[in-house]
Amino acid sequence: MVATARARTPKLPDVIGIGPPRTGSTWLHRVLEGRVDLPYRVKETQFFSNYYDRGIDWYARHFRYATGGRPIVEICPTYFFKTEALERIKVHIPNCRIVTTLRDPADRVYSVYKMLRHFGNVRSGTFDQVLKTWTNLAGGNRYAPILETWFESFGRENVLVTLYDELRAHPQSYLDRVTDFMGVERIALSARPEIGDDVHSFDRAPKNRRLARRAMTVIHWLKGHQAYGVVNLLERAGVWDFCHGRGEPYGRLTPEQEERLRERYLPEVEALEELLMIDLSAWKKPRARRVIEPSPARPLERSANG
Repeated sequence: MVATARARTPKLPDVIGIGPPRTGSTWLHRVLEGRVDLPYRVKETQFFSNYYDRGIDWYARHFRYATGGRPIVEICPTYFFKTEALERIKVHIPNCRIVTTLRDPADRVYSVYKMLRHFGNVRSGTFDQVLKTWTNLAGGNRYAPILETWFESFGRENVLVTLYDELRAHPQSYLDRVTDFMGVERIALSARPEIGDDVHSFDRAPKNRRLARRAMTVIHWLKGHQAYGVVNLLERAGVWDFCHGRGEPYGRLTPEQEERLRERYLPEVEALEELLMIDLSAWKKPRARRVIEPSPARPLERSANG
């Protein structure tokens, strides 16, 4: 009976990357492929945020081919802001270790806006117009209080906080911190030229918003039934690019827009500085004036995050 019970124990992640969205999660997933056990045939299950009603066995099926000899990992950026996701992870994987990557709020909110338009979630409109009408978009960078809830639930020593700035400027240093935390042998990016340092970005709005929304409905249905092979096949065939792209290219934030965003998010940046005991002055400046050092040069950040 004991052996049978053990055999039926579902394989669940040892480490979960919780995002938030638009912080390089796709890049990290690609780098980790073959070094850890990831969900089968899909980057993120969104189980704890969107598909929890399917049951824990539905989730465990994504890791059915895990070898047991290396960490099981999911990188899913929809979890960071979801209180219910945190609570559900705590119930099912109480000893889970957590990785989060934080991005300059001004940059991240504009990147999220481009993503929302790309998938047809918002009507055509300027960034300023959407920012006024989408309150979740405008207020979605409250990093400090959200991080505190993850610290309280899983223990500060079990939550690794990294910065997107470092991923972009010093990807090897960023990756070393993540793999060390996961207990994975370090991965030399120089030996993985196919990875590069590019992160997933959205360059164009959809040509037809209604088509983009319908495509997302189909994608969600297929993923809910774990039909990831079909999703991937249609992606390789260019179907999703046809539905979600081909429209007007996105521009950049104007200096005036950037200044307004930096003023708006200044209190949140300062709260995060206090919580982590790190210097985030780069997030208070225009992008052109930034100089990013790798994390090992910042002892306060290292000691705060383990």
